[in-house]
Amino acid sequence: MTTDTDSVSDGFHVFDTTLRDGAQREGINLTVADKLTIARHLDDYGVGFIEGGWPGANPRDTEFFARAPKEIGFRHAQLVAFGSTRRAGVPAQIDPQVKALLDSEAPVITLVAKSHDRHVELALRTTLEENLAMISDTVAYLREQGRRVFVDCEHFFDGYHDNPAYAKQVVRAAYEAGADVVVLCDTNGGMIPAQIQAVVRTVAADTGARLGIHAQDDTGCAVANTLAAVDGGATHVQCTANGYGERVGNANLFPVVAALELKYDKRVLPEGALAETTRVSHAIAEVVNLTPSTHQPYVGTSAFAHKGGLHASAIKVDPNLYQHIDPELVGNTMRMLVSDMAGRASVELKGKELGYDLSGDRELVGRVVERVKEQELQGYTYEAADASFELLLRDEVKGGAAGTAPRFFELESWRAIVEQRPDGVQVNEATVKLWAKGERIVVTGEGNGPVDALDRALRAGLERLHPELARLALVDYKVRILEGAHGAASTTRVLVSMSDGGAEWTTVGVGDNVIAASWQALDDGYTYGLLRAGAEPRA
Repeated sequence: MTTDTDSVSDGFHVFDTTLRDGAQREGINLTVADKLTIARHLDDYGVGFIEGGWPGANPRDTEFFARAPKEIGFRHAQLVAFGSTRRAGVPAQIDPQVKALLDSEAPVITLVAKSHDRHVELALRTTLEENLAMISDTVAYLREQGRRVFVDCEHFFDGYHDNPAYAKQVVRAAYEAGADVVVLCDTNGGMIPAQIQAVVRTVAADTGARLGIHAQDDTGCAVANTLAAVDGGATHVQCTANGYGERVGNANLFPVVAALELKYDKRVLPEGALAETTRVSHAIAEVVNLTPSTHQPYVGTSAFAHKGGLHASAIKVDPNLYQHIDPELVGNTMRMLVSDMAGRASVELKGKELGYDLSGDRELVGRVVERVKEQELQGYTYEAADASFELLLRDEVKGGAAGTAPRFFELESWRAIVEQRPDGVQVNEATVKLWAKGERIVVTGEGNGPVDALDRALRAGLERLHPELARLALVDYKVRILEGAHGAASTTRVLVSMSDGGAEWTTVGVGDNVIAASWQALDDGYTYGLLRAGAEPRA
């Protein structure tokens, strides 16, 4: 196997278990194709080891191990099979689960072993001595068969608390039998960093074993615990992409790797791979069909977003005043959010981000600030609707109150009808009348609801003159009843997201009813899409 990062992997291990432990998250159900795709992303990212699952435990994992070596040209990672030690009283050579590990042909095998004395006696129903023999025998046999072996000491920290002498015996048994790394697992996720660091340091000194860490996030400390273990001497970290895992999850691969590279100055990825962090995080989220967390450290869309006017004023002088790293190091970008908290600096920076130099026009900046604040008092939100803010900014730049900003169409009227028939069938119909390029257009659309019908009617009318709209798709639609309003007569805010296949944008509408608010958001959405397409606005 070619590994152009052998020096990195040998010195420090980044071990990913998304395909096994991460797949235990509620709501994740990976197909073999999904697992192959995620494995490719992880290998591209440059992790040293990818744990693919438990061969023999289910058909999908068995198929994955059969296909992965043939279909993925691993450049950086080694494939790892996960399984348990031999059963009590059964020689490793004839234990079927040990045979399944060998049959997977994975070059590396991770064995889970009991290290908590109560688990040995109550769960395995065997003696403490037999458990040590099960570990030693299985490791030694797999080593004889040419496999590299890691041992995961399940419930290690809880076991160490109750019986530290036996927990260390387990570590010694694994390491002396030939395990490359003995991984200390906070299986219940109940530890805190100071505890982790102290135990890892003591166990390393007392056993001489190379140690790793596997942290669950039940206290919200999985990333911190992982780094604390590194401080204590661990040189092997087990993580999952985006922190996926059972219960509340595992140590998140991306903050751990970013911290190791940027805060600890350890080279754990191939040269240049750290800049792929955000892309890989979001790509894996798409595969598992979970929306990426906007507030995830390093890779979230809000990780380097700035809203307060005081922050913006400082960032205008030097972005590092309110950012702990340059976002480009992890493939992310700084974003300025425009809201009722915005000051002049926020608007100037956001304008620059959108391609408008506003630094020399204090009057224009002042108008934009005041208009944003007035609009947000009515319920609009521009931090979530960059496209609507850009249209507002263009309006002020091109003419503001004079109304000379370019438009592609002018609305005459719209109407939406919902008909409930006696047989239970509901018909939703919308009629839109508008002017575009000197032509009066009247078009009707039907849809799953009144807003869908309105969208279809507007699209049909505009596509006659702007065929480039055929690429546009409505990808998200959110409705919120604003605070302080009550009942059916309350004010409604609608956010609409559209895409042209190359980019996605969001617009906002506010109205006394959901259809009126939706129309505003659709109007802005199609206007912005036409601007992106390079269409010529009307005179």
